[in-house]
Amino acid sequence: MRLITYNVNGIRAAFIKDFLGWLKTADPDVICIQESKAGNDQIDIESLEKLGYHSYWHSAVRKGYSGVGIASKIKPNHIEYGCGIENYDNEGRVIRADFDGFSAISVYVPSASNIERLEFKMQFCHDFLAYIRNLKKEIPNLIISGDFNICHEAIDIHNPVGLKNVSGFLPMEREWMTNFINECELIDSFRFFNNEPDNYTWWSYRQNSRERNKGWRLDYNFASYSLKEKLTRAVILKEAVHSDHCPALLELDI
Repeated sequence: MRLITYNVNGIRAAFIKDFLGWLKTADPDVICIQESKAGNDQIDIESLEKLGYHSYWHSAVRKGYSGVGIASKIKPNHIEYGCGIENYDNEGRVIRADFDGFSAISVYVPSASNIERLEFKMQFCHDFLAYIRNLKKEIPNLIISGDFNICHEAIDIHNPVGLKNVSGFLPMEREWMTNFINECELIDSFRFFNNEPDNYTWWSYRQNSRERNKGWRLDYNFASYSLKEKLTRAVILKEAVHSDHCPALLELDI
């Protein structure tokens, strides 16, 4: 099974940039999308259906903001919209698709580029950890994919010293991610296969950051430890250029 996570930074804009042509070539069985920035009535669901995808979208109340989705060639047994906490669900932060043997979650963790949002971001992170820990009692095999807006280790950011006081690489954020991985018994699938530096999934639009590879690894496919033996490959698809992010792929024998 091929699963991709992708912050598209606006699904309508991505469609204009031939997202569908890329999707046909990439051919994932499941794609978890973040930052759709669109209501269901603004997404070309019919074109996705023509490629064989069932798609489900959880939009923010505020128009043109946030939003997550899951498109799958396998029809899910159940879709769960949101995580049951109104403040987050109003922002379209979490959607879950249940399949035989596992569930896939698309999550968009709030950013705190505006430092006033840092408290909200950290509260979301703590609540999301509790949500996953409880969910695993019911569904042990989880794949949690999305834009976490956090670089976990120094290897995950191009300038760890200079950016140590910037949200996305703050000690409290990094500590939370360590706790999230440990307490929820998760595998960072990319690092399971690749410990090389200079692998990023987001670049600022400023100063030719992408061309210079001055990036951040913000996008993850986490898998329950129970799926460890089923993981076969994980790569970053940096050639996809529909967004300031790029997709990350996880392949499993499932």
